[in-house]
Amino acid sequence: MSLTVRAGEAVAILGPSGSGKSTLLNLIAGLDRPDAGSVTVAGVRMDALTEAASARHRRDRIGMVFQFFNLLDDLSVTDNLLLPAQLGGLARGPARRRAAELLASLGIERHAHARPGRLSGGERQRVAVARALMNRPVLLLADEPTGALDTAAGADVGHLLTELHADGQTIVLVTHDQALARACATRTVRLVDGRVADDVVAGSTR
Repeated sequence: MSLTVRAGEAVAILGPSGSGKSTLLNLIAGLDRPDAGSVTVAGVRMDALTEAASARHRRDRIGMVFQFFNLLDDLSVTDNLLLPAQLGGLARGPARRRAAELLASLGIERHAHARPGRLSGGERQRVAVARALMNRPVLLLADEPTGALDTAAGADVGHLLTELHADGQTIVLVTHDQALARACATRTVRLVDGRVADDVVAGSTR
């Protein structure tokens, strides 16, 4: 496979189960290592980094959103957001201001002191997106972000991703949801058995 994602693109990765979509995200994030070849993100060879260096690069440069939110239910919404900032060394004052700014921009500031378990699925996914954006990542990875949501909440998250892309955020999105891909992505890549079967931009096949 050879695939390049340019800064500012929103790319949807489609394909049947087992085609390699989530593995591709894990390779980009440095969670898995390729058996051969290389993976470069923001000028850094992810496959050449140590585990610790990979974790630092992921923390500082890559935001990740998952199907099942992965929020800490014993922490408030704000504290879930503050955690990656604290790990990144951001002082508490600026971190709290950044968290408040994100919660307001995503329309969930009223839940700042709530525990995630008390929120709806759509609200929890918004919190997860806010957490992923805390350290201003150059790349946002989203693995089936609407897979655990009902239709209305899924559409809401799709609208949010569209807005983030319009603001310049680079996004790589794995999904089975064709409607989500059409709504959010300016480019669609279809995988079959770990290979790129189609790569479509604005209605034209590359």
